[in-house]
Amino acid sequence: MERQFPEQRLFLRSNNTTRFVRLRPVSQAVGVASVAAFFAWGVIATSILLMDVIGSGTLRDQALREQANYEQRLNQLANERDARARETEAAQARFSEAMERISEMQMQLLASEERRLELETGIDAIHSTIGRVSRERDEARARLAEVTRTLEAETGSTRTAADRSRDTEQMLDYLLVAMDRVSHSTHDLNVSAEQAKNQARHLAMENELLKDRNHMIFSQLEEALESVIAPLERVFNSAGVSPDQIRRLVRQGASSQTASLRPIAISTSGTLGPSQDIARANAILDRMADVNAYRQGIDRLPVARPVSAARVRETSGFGMRRHPLTGRNTMHNGLDWAGPRNTPILASGDGVVKTAERQRGYGNLVVIQHDFGIETYYAHLNSIDVRAGQRVSRGDRIGGMGTTGASTGVHLHYEVRVNGRPVNPHTYIRAGQHVF
Repeated sequence: MERQFPEQRLFLRSNNTTRFVRLRPVSQAVGVASVAAFFAWGVIATSILLMDVIGSGTLRDQALREQANYEQRLNQLANERDARARETEAAQARFSEAMERISEMQMQLLASEERRLELETGIDAIHSTIGRVSRERDEARARLAEVTRTLEAETGSTRTAADRSRDTEQMLDYLLVAMDRVSHSTHDLNVSAEQAKNQARHLAMENELLKDRNHMIFSQLEEALESVIAPLERVFNSAGVSPDQIRRLVRQGASSQTASLRPIAISTSGTLGPSQDIARANAILDRMADVNAYRQGIDRLPVARPVSAARVRETSGFGMRRHPLTGRNTMHNGLDWAGPRNTPILASGDGVVKTAERQRGYGNLVVIQHDFGIETYYAHLNSIDVRAGQRVSRGDRIGGMGTTGASTGVHLHYEVRVNGRPVNPHTYIRAGQHVF
């Protein structure tokens, strides 16, 4: 050390005297180390400040990008929802038209079947008439022969052979005319029967083509409904709510079923069996009723963000973390967002305010009771703008962001509880991003 910092003397001269201060190697080393430490501390502090400024700018840019992507996704999903609704309406109109045509075809088939039965009955009657006339002709000939023999035996030659021949010719002419009329009638009936059979075959072919077209329409409707229902069911499953429970509760709360979604019932007076098309149509209508119930169920879930994404940033997630006050690893039952004081806090879903008061650790707290046993907590508020028992809707302001209670800064502590058990709020927020 003496080689690096040799002993120095600092002379101090006054009016009459001269003094000196001895700077030993240890004192010089301590001074140099102090200067170096102060310079290093200044460099490190400046670097930390610069990194904090750069990080804050990056987070703001990222939040703006996420907001733009979120809005774009909302617009895209809204357009897809409208397109699916238009497709459903068009498909329902096509289905109604197809059912009308099917009804008309069934009526035509029934009419043709009745005409065919009438023609067959007429043909049978004509055949029986021809047989009866033939038998009467034979009986008349037999009686004529018998009468002729009787007259010849009793009176001798009362009638000549010419008279008998003339009578026989007249009888034969009458019978030939009658048989000709019967033959023409039979021919006309046969032609009508053949036309009825051809028309029945044509109607049967049209019915088969109509069935094929109906099958294609039903298939497209079923695929469109599944493309709408599957994302909605995934939303409920990810939120921990059973789709069956949603359908049951929504339908129980409905006063009446929509007229356009009621099952189709067509009376055929026992002449036709149950139609597969009607069964498929009723199944489609039932699935459309499920879509209606799911959309009503989505409106009753807390799936919206409780704060504006442009003005806040998430500071703590759901799960284990080091407590900012105690320093211990504890379970964090919700999400924390930091932002300016009095940033609007919004209701994440429709419900009734259960609690609106100050509590110890939570500070100013608002608890909203939603359907399906779900509650949302909004803690550390600077102000409370609702009262207990008040009904609120999604997006209504319930207070302002603050730092009341056990808090280290201005932020919102947000919880979602299902039947009293805390769950990850991100599950509901992500579920809402798939729909709205």
